[in-house]
Amino acid sequence: MKDLNMLVWLTQLGLSVAIPLAGFTWLGVWLRDRFSLGSWVVVVGLVVGFICAVDGFRSSLRIMEQMDRRRSEDKQKRGKPQKRI
Repeated sequence: MKDLNMLVWLTQLGLSVAIPLAGFTWLGVWLRDRFSLGSWVVVVGLVVGFICAVDGFRSSLRIMEQMDRRRSEDKQKRGKPQKRI
């Protein structure tokens, strides 16, 4: 189960990086072709997509790190005997 959970998060990580970059690049190309704008629109799309991809990457890594920290804390709690009153 743990491996499947990490596989899901790795997939999420890949999608959170690939979709913004590809989406904003596609949007820039579409705007250039549709409205006869210059190539600067594609460059702006690439830059915005890259910024969003980096933000998605950082967010996904932060969540994965919190999950790992929580899992290790739970493991430590289970390993120690609990005090009975």
